[in-house]
Amino acid sequence: MRAGAHPVQDPQHTALALLSPAPRFSPTVNDVPDAPPPPPSPEHAYGVPIEDVEVAGTGVSAPLSRQINLTGAMLGAAIREQAGEDTLRLVEELRQTCKRAAAEGDPDLREEAAERIADLDLDEITWLLRSYTAFFRLANQAEQQEIIRINRERARAGANASDGRSAPARPESIADAVYQLYEEDHTLDEVLGFVDRLDIQPTLTAHPTEARRQSVLQKQQHVGRLLRRLQSREAMPEERTEAQADLYQQIALLLGTDEVRADRPTVREEVGQGLYFLQRTIWETVPRLHADLRHALTDCYGEKARAADLTDAIDVPLRYRSWIGSDRDGNPNVTAEVTRETARRQRAAALRLHLDDLRALRRELSLSERLLAGNVPAALTDSIAEDAAAIDLPEKQRRQYDREPFRLKLSYLIARLEAMQADLDEDEDALPALAYTSEQFADDLKLLADALAESGLGDAAYEGRLEDTLVRARTFGFHLAALDVRQHSGLHEETVATLLRRAGAEDDYAALSEEDKLAVLKRELQNPRPLAPAGAALSGVPERVMDAFDVIKEIHEADERIVGAYIVSMTHATSDLLEPMLLAKEAGLWTWDDGNVDSALNFVPLFETIDDLAAADDRMAELYTDDLYAAHLEAREGFQEIMLGYSDSNKDGGYWTANWALHRAIGALGRVCREHDVDGRLFHGRGGTVGRGGGHAHEAIRAMPRSAQNGRIRFTEQGEVISFRYGLGEIAHRHLEQITSAVLLSTAEAERSPDDRLVQETVSAPTADDAALLDDIAQRGRAAYRALIDDEALWPWYTAATPIEHISHLPIASRPVSRASGSEGIDFEDMRAIPWVFSWTQPRYIVPGWYGTGAALAELSSDETQRLSELYEEWTFFRAVTDSARREMARARFAIARHYDELAEEALPEDGRSFHETIKGDYDAGREALLEITGQEALMDHAPVLKKSIALRNPYTDVLNLLQVELMRRFRRAEGDGGSEEQRTRLRQALFLSLNGLAAAMQSTG
Repeated sequence: MRAGAHPVQDPQHTALALLSPAPRFSPTVNDVPDAPPPPPSPEHAYGVPIEDVEVAGTGVSAPLSRQINLTGAMLGAAIREQAGEDTLRLVEELRQTCKRAAAEGDPDLREEAAERIADLDLDEITWLLRSYTAFFRLANQAEQQEIIRINRERARAGANASDGRSAPARPESIADAVYQLYEEDHTLDEVLGFVDRLDIQPTLTAHPTEARRQSVLQKQQHVGRLLRRLQSREAMPEERTEAQADLYQQIALLLGTDEVRADRPTVREEVGQGLYFLQRTIWETVPRLHADLRHALTDCYGEKARAADLTDAIDVPLRYRSWIGSDRDGNPNVTAEVTRETARRQRAAALRLHLDDLRALRRELSLSERLLAGNVPAALTDSIAEDAAAIDLPEKQRRQYDREPFRLKLSYLIARLEAMQADLDEDEDALPALAYTSEQFADDLKLLADALAESGLGDAAYEGRLEDTLVRARTFGFHLAALDVRQHSGLHEETVATLLRRAGAEDDYAALSEEDKLAVLKRELQNPRPLAPAGAALSGVPERVMDAFDVIKEIHEADERIVGAYIVSMTHATSDLLEPMLLAKEAGLWTWDDGNVDSALNFVPLFETIDDLAAADDRMAELYTDDLYAAHLEAREGFQEIMLGYSDSNKDGGYWTANWALHRAIGALGRVCREHDVDGRLFHGRGGTVGRGGGHAHEAIRAMPRSAQNGRIRFTEQGEVISFRYGLGEIAHRHLEQITSAVLLSTAEAERSPDDRLVQETVSAPTADDAALLDDIAQRGRAAYRALIDDEALWPWYTAATPIEHISHLPIASRPVSRASGSEGIDFEDMRAIPWVFSWTQPRYIVPGWYGTGAALAELSSDETQRLSELYEEWTFFRAVTDSARREMARARFAIARHYDELAEEALPEDGRSFHETIKGDYDAGREALLEITGQEALMDHAPVLKKSIALRNPYTDVLNLLQVELMRRFRRAEGDGGSEEQRTRLRQALFLSLNGLAAAMQSTG
């Protein structure tokens, strides 16, 4: 588990991820209810006695320890069966050696392990990699099951409370949030007002941070389901035996499954992966969130809530968005054809899912007209008559359901959607316009629900399958998730310059000042003539950029809900937002008519660098006060979305600077939107790791400045985060309820204090002196970070000490690791943030998650340190940033990183320099400063379970690191000595496996 709070559970409840497996299973099913009989020949698994399992005093539960024991022993049996006894013995001996090295603080023992690895052949190393990687896959899955178990126990405890209105047992749940509002004397109407403002939009992206193949992911999920079955007390002995046999089979198959893809996934395959989660856990989970809201309101407000139409009052607090198949920034593989196909596939999936729901409803709603005593609601009768006039239903169905009005109405709905399916299938290259919209579909479903209620079946109307179907119709429409198109600002400038030059309107647009650019753009936006005649041929960048606008136009004509926004990455100036607006005008998506604008798109700036974040509010104020842009906003109902880049800001300025700059920008943007009466929504481009803005979602939302808390929020869900959060329904539900809870509470808090929300930064606002102190900390942190990355000697050492060269070839995504695709090698400026973080995580430096902490905090005065200690206790933002740095520093491991540094020194020229001591020096200074500020003796004293988790993972992870170092050394030697292509290929494949194994061990890539 990452050394940070999971997004689905509090740190103090996070389970230990690694326990030593048992030598054999002597108890029988009858002796111990949860103890299974032995798998095939698990004579000693890893050779560690069961007494070594540490549970007492660590927060580790007996169920988790049993699951780790079980899967560990079965894995040992599978290793023995597939690779032999010697391999199993080697796995355990290396782990024990590294465990002793850590316990005794003896680096010689670790050197002994490294020397032993150096004597192994490549096949032996590969088997070790497969064994340790499989172990972490199983441990991670057991840990997820533990999270589910704990959350279910909390929910049961709340349900069993003697007082129906007592505080729910599970914190950060929707029930908990509604209860808090109820206790604060908010009326039902007030709470419904807060709920009505909820606009939560998770956004799936294909960022390359998921190193697992789908084959591996699906086996892990199967293992999880089997562990859940074995945990059930209701399982019969024969069912338990069957599940154990299936579990061993899945573990054996997992061990024998290639962890590394043969090729990079195509964009189409990535679209399929996104659809996998949308069609399964997300589709199933969203109605549960609505039910949670309804039940929480009813529990607290009783008859008042039951008398309200909660179905309409709650509406759509949550919608999904996606970049997969439409994010063009730096990915030449995302073409207009791919985006069109993505829209088609999403519609086809949505229709198929809705039809499944409708057919199930038709089986269920068998109400007879006779038994209703002729009291069929008139609205339903009239609606059926209208359908009959428009739809030719087969005679057999009309007769079959003649006396069953609900089934008859559903048959007409099914016929409509089947006709849409047929239209979609008729032309594989087109996206037909909708003759029947998702809004009409939702209205028909609501009509059915109201008719059921009028017939005396309110529970069936508003609490059962029909309610779930209505929620999905409103949430997913006929497109599942709206697509965003994203493109780099520099490509827009190049395209605009080309079009202007061709039209004779401006010879050298790119050379103009910002003021002159704006004058040209506004002039052309208000000019009705196009810059290029229809059908004019373009090539290169302009052709690709305009293709995107053309396909947006085509998709928009089919269903205006499919494309949600046009995002401009690396927005630096006001012109960066007006340029794509001009290109949209060329495609017919934006028009100006005597001061009136018709715009089909929201244009979203993405501020990513430290300087751009600092100036973001000024950029938006310039736009809001511009008459032309104000007319555009009016066309978009006063709505403006603004995206913030967490990854690139960290890569640009370092940990402390990026976090403070983002916090400042969020508050400033919230204020500027309010000051100009703009309905703003912030879009947080957060990654999974702390170095890319990751962390506990509930805590992050609650820590945001109050001025930005308006019920609207978007955030990215990337790579391994998607599979973790949405691989299992219970985890997905917990994740989404925490986010909904946080946004609901924050919206209410912002509403309670309208007078100071333009001034205060947070619920516990820092003073001006506090902000100045944070400014100084950020500046010192940035100076130290930039001194590191701007040092010309760093790059040779970095490329030799980290596996970045191999990460750049790892086939985990369609997108290149560098924006400068086609160039030889990569450099810092063009490298994306994901491989930057990935490469520092593997050797255990984890620089992006904390570096600069020493420089930022070590020179504080005693008064400043005391004030930061107070802020740590009082200010959610500062505590969250501090604790995240502590967790990442606790995951860093310099005893292992030293081996990578030694590897680099072997490759550096005589004038090359090591940066190991520089990095460690900042770590040591930062560690001492953080301990003084927090008043604790060790970095993770505040989270003892996580502390133990890291310690127990380390021996296994250390072996993986030593294996990777040896492989890097052999690969470098093979390249230098002219090794054969076959040899280099085999080494590269083993290195890829080591990257995957360490990603599993650290539970993060980039």
